[in-house]
Amino acid sequence: MMYDFDDSTTDVLFLKEDEAIYRARCSEEKPKHECIYRLIDLFSGAGGMSLGFSKEFGHPFQSVWANDFNGFCVNTYNKNFGPHCVQGDIVEILENGGFLIPQADVVIGGPPCQGFSLLNRDRDNDPRKKLWKPFLDVVARSGATVFVMENVPQLLGTLEHSEIVKEAEKLGFKVRQDKLLAADYGVPQTRTRAFIIGCRFMDPSVLFPPRKTHFKDMGKPLQLQLPFDETKYLPGPQKWRTVRDAVGNLPPPIGTEIRKVPPPLDLHFGRNPTDLSKKRYLAIPEEGMNRFDLQRQTPELTPPCWIKKKTGGTDLFGRLWWDRPAFTIRTEFFKPEKGRYLHPEQHRPITHREAARFQSFPDTFQFTGSKIEIAKQIGNAVPPLLAARVADVVRLMLDRNYGKWMSSQRKKEVGLCRA
Repeated sequence: MMYDFDDSTTDVLFLKEDEAIYRARCSEEKPKHECIYRLIDLFSGAGGMSLGFSKEFGHPFQSVWANDFNGFCVNTYNKNFGPHCVQGDIVEILENGGFLIPQADVVIGGPPCQGFSLLNRDRDNDPRKKLWKPFLDVVARSGATVFVMENVPQLLGTLEHSEIVKEAEKLGFKVRQDKLLAADYGVPQTRTRAFIIGCRFMDPSVLFPPRKTHFKDMGKPLQLQLPFDETKYLPGPQKWRTVRDAVGNLPPPIGTEIRKVPPPLDLHFGRNPTDLSKKRYLAIPEEGMNRFDLQRQTPELTPPCWIKKKTGGTDLFGRLWWDRPAFTIRTEFFKPEKGRYLHPEQHRPITHREAARFQSFPDTFQFTGSKIEIAKQIGNAVPPLLAARVADVVRLMLDRNYGKWMSSQRKKEVGLCRA
């Protein structure tokens, strides 16, 4: 798809082009591009963000270089995107004068976020809070005109956030940031992430945040929930996707190990719970129950630490609801004592395949490594479908710039012909 823009382009026009891409995606009529945009992914993990920017989700972005410190993540990335993800400390890589960062149009990535988490955000001088610096260094070296940085919501409003914006502006970027709820974009999970997007040639706020594609069902007839604000929603928004939508067609899991069978059953395996765990599962049989229900119904099965803890942790040892999205999938989703990770009706925690589907990974995506490492890759990933909606914004900005460049080139060619 080609766009010709002039300086009089308005926000309304952008909304129309945004809608055109949305409609084309829904009708499987892929917009035609005359170029492929080059992409670098830093702190890439398994590649959830790259996947959202890829042709798998209908986008003209080509990953040309990626980096992660974890070798298992690197193996998974290379398995799915080609052998150009490099393992190592990005700081050391940049300090190596012999390494040349490839040219790219876009740099994406999520610097490790533990330093901004609720437990760690008050710790001064946490080195994990400063890994945005090599991120922007790569942006500068690659010549990228757009960057997208993803992190936990707690990042926004911090001193580090203001430093990121200040440094990006020094590099010539206009910056916009917002918190996005994954369920609003078709991911069957109520995960909230912060995105910071920078652009050299236009103000990202014209298009960012992306308009929502899904809405929370308030239990009212659909006609009472309409109309939707067209500045916030794309045409024809759908209800939030649910646990049932994502995993309702999966059979009970088999075994306790990764199996050499076609997906989705390869990662659809269970655990060997203790007799005490089995009794606890049976004690809270209804969807939505949690540790407080366990304590009320069978206090003798409740750990003393939960009895002493009167507040907080309401999602611990909780069952999912069939007709609601899953809660945030973290790296230990297979441990129900860590969150709301029990199946709605079967007496077990969710499986790796179920967690991957809650993260919106297609079954065809190939994870590598041990059970523990794959769980980390799933839990730490940016949901690809959420990344794809951010990619919509980046794509529109680059298309606009490309259209203006093409228009300029045509004017030059006409001038040469006249000469």
